[in-house]
Amino acid sequence: MLHSSAVANPENIAGIDFGSRLAGSTAICFLEKGKLGIIQSQKKQDADLFINDFIIHFMPGKVFIDAPLSLPAKYRGVGNDYFYRMADREVSAMSPMFLGGLTARAVRLNDMLAEKGIDVFEVYPSHLVKAIFPSTVNIYKKKDFLSDFMKALEKKVSYDLKEMPANWHQVDSLLAWISGYRFLKNEHKEFGDPSEGLIIV
Repeated sequence: MLHSSAVANPENIAGIDFGSRLAGSTAICFLEKGKLGIIQSQKKQDADLFINDFIIHFMPGKVFIDAPLSLPAKYRGVGNDYFYRMADREVSAMSPMFLGGLTARAVRLNDMLAEKGIDVFEVYPSHLVKAIFPSTVNIYKKKDFLSDFMKALEKKVSYDLKEMPANWHQVDSLLAWISGYRFLKNEHKEFGDPSEGLIIV
């Protein structure tokens, strides 16, 4: 287990935008030497191996990932909703069942990181956008507005970026990291039922 001082260190967390395995859309944001860096998988590169290589090198204590980490409670014999968890409904997220293979990969990653003593938390960047600066919701993920969005987001980030995000996958990894930073400072919000799966914002 990590010492509490290490857990509270913002250089000990990572934010991940989790994409399809070979699409080149998985991005990781992390703080190193006082600056936020973002790396992204390449098309046809195995995203799961890309994440694993990062984990081995960086060894964060906590990972905040934009992907479902659990299934609806119905699959444990509780409730009657086959498609959505409470958290999904509260933040208007996609169903873990609709995401299928991506959900399975994320759950497997969670198990793998738990074996290494790394805590994994589910986040939802689009809801964070609504929470911290709702005036930008209309331009979030719009192709021609990435620069405008980042001008607004920079004001919410406590650290300089090594480079500006080149696409929305990289922005989402940064937003995932910000959710983690909010968690460290106890400024986050939790959605859902702990027994079924929480989303951190």
